[in-house]
Amino acid sequence: QVQLVESGGGLMQAGGSLRLSCAASGRSFTYSICWFRQAPGREREFVAAVSWNTERTKYADFVKGRFTISRDNVKDTTYLQMNNLKPEDAAVYYCAARQGWSATLLKETMDYWGKGTLVTVSS
Repeated sequence: QVQLVESGGGLMQAGGSLRLSCAASGRSFTYSICWFRQAPGREREFVAAVSWNTERTKYADFVKGRFTISRDNVKDTTYLQMNNLKPEDAAVYYCAARQGWSATLLKETMDYWGKGTLVTVSS
């Protein structure tokens, strides 16, 4: 069993930065950790992912060059550094975990989910 707890959300002006954290407990070391987001009235969408050994990362096109995912396996924590935030980045951000890595990392293939943290971006 893996438990995931997100933190770091809040209100930020457009152009600003936030760092989200996803603290994992349980036997999470071999899991890939992914970030998804869901805005009101929209589907939950993939944002970024990092493999268990940090050798592989993947980003959605709409965050490339602005967001960076990183992972500290000593602290069992994964981070999402979000720079140059845009109003359209406003959403509830969820971290999720799955065994192994996949080229697609679909939300349906995640094994565990956190409860999310809200990011609001003002224009």
